[in-house]
Amino acid sequence: MSRIRHARGSRLAVTAATAALLAAALSPTTAGAADRPTRAQAVQHAAVALAQQAGALGLTAAQETQVRDVIVDRDGTQHVRYDRTYRQLPVLGGDFVVHLAPDGTYRGASRATRATLSLPSVTPLLSAPKAAGRAADSLRATRLGEALKRLTAKPELVVDALHGTPKLAWRTNAVALDARGNPVARTVLTDARSGAQIDAWDTLESASGDGRSLYGGTVPLETTAAGTSYRLTDPTRGDTYTGDAANRSDLCFLGTICVVRAPSTVFTDADNHWGDGTTTDRASVAVDAQYGTDTTWDYFHDVHGRNGIAGDGKGSYNRVHYGTRYNNAFWDDTCFCMTYGDGDGTNMGPLVSLDITGHEMAHGVTSKTAALTYSGESGGLNEATSDIFGTLVEFHAGNASDEGDWLIGEKVVREGFGREALRYMDRPSRDGLSADCWTATAGSLDVHYSSGIGNHFAYLLAEGSGAKTLGGVAHTSSTCDGSTVRGIGRAKLGAIWYRALTVYMTSSTDYAGARAATLNAARDLYGAGSAEYAAVGAAWSAVNVD
Repeated sequence: MSRIRHARGSRLAVTAATAALLAAALSPTTAGAADRPTRAQAVQHAAVALAQQAGALGLTAAQETQVRDVIVDRDGTQHVRYDRTYRQLPVLGGDFVVHLAPDGTYRGASRATRATLSLPSVTPLLSAPKAAGRAADSLRATRLGEALKRLTAKPELVVDALHGTPKLAWRTNAVALDARGNPVARTVLTDARSGAQIDAWDTLESASGDGRSLYGGTVPLETTAAGTSYRLTDPTRGDTYTGDAANRSDLCFLGTICVVRAPSTVFTDADNHWGDGTTTDRASVAVDAQYGTDTTWDYFHDVHGRNGIAGDGKGSYNRVHYGTRYNNAFWDDTCFCMTYGDGDGTNMGPLVSLDITGHEMAHGVTSKTAALTYSGESGGLNEATSDIFGTLVEFHAGNASDEGDWLIGEKVVREGFGREALRYMDRPSRDGLSADCWTATAGSLDVHYSSGIGNHFAYLLAEGSGAKTLGGVAHTSSTCDGSTVRGIGRAKLGAIWYRALTVYMTSSTDYAGARAATLNAARDLYGAGSAEYAAVGAAWSAVNVD
């Protein structure tokens, strides 16, 4: 899945003279309560640092940098996140964060890779059609012989710095429609010289007035008047809206070009009272999706000071009633939208419960910050991040019809599913597939199952080990090392994880890196000698991440 690109940075000229000129032109500012550096000033300070620290950061004249995100702390400390290209090719794992003192001087950097970016050639030996064919074969292999329709695969030449020594590679997004007309997609990374497959992963990041919702009771909604009726568009939250996909599906390739795009016809209503709380009224599902988006927006705004998914105040949109008996929900960067299936009615109902909507919206936040790669341990952390924030959104909502708990998707599963939830964060292995504890093979698991390690850590850090009842649900959590962990509360978990995600994690962060990132975050927020800092270390050790 491609990432939306931000303002492009200038080509690096790595010389002492350039550094001196930049330093003179962009002298650091002294931050105080009234003159905290602006985001633009932070970018200027980071530009000076890039020129001065180019050698240490592995930057050369063959590379270009591009600002993805900027964070300025209350004390003026600045964190500027970059992507980069090598000879105009995107570098997977080339992202890094520059950390600056309040006066703009360089403090250090968090880097996705420390490998030297230098290739003998950017001319592939494996042709693009052959790379496309191998990706298509990989997608077919995941569907157990199922006949796929309208399968397309188009490669993009990249530099892979995520898997050891940087190499030229083809990144190919293969997409198709299954027998029901629902989308299936897989990204395949192929060595552009040897033709060997480097990695492959599913492309869709899944969880799989007032309105009467399916799961949350009667909820308030902000809408927009349109003549004598109303539109399900929220002007107070960046004009976020919910539309009807009319049970149609997308077909896209290369992550950016959609030859078929399901509609998103905005719901309208005559009296501003939406839905009837059942699936008979198509607006009921829309109420859940819009309410979930509103509540997630409010959580990130009220708790973390983030103004929308991208931090720019702009809303996304929802599509409900997507596909035919589609047992999934997903965030898609290319449309900046969240999409929800109706479920098959036997195992699952519509996938629009509060924790799932929070989960999907959190994928958008991750894509705009750390951009954790959706494979290996990084992919598990990506999914864990969404489960963590989806759960915290559910608790933050304080909705008596859907009380907070550490189960994911408990509202959408049906008796035919065979268990009471999609995932269990207190003891992830209760689903029969997820990992409670880190092992050396964690990166080989499906990302929805390796996420159990991060989910287990989060539960232990917030609630501690042992048994307790939350939201009317019995929870019990043991540790992998036999220790007893005392929780520090959900608010502190959220603060630590959010800062780690937005300031210290990069695209290649694994579980060991997540331990370091969250310890750095706890140190920043509470001090290196604090109980919170010690609790973070203890919770990671309790899931075998040391």
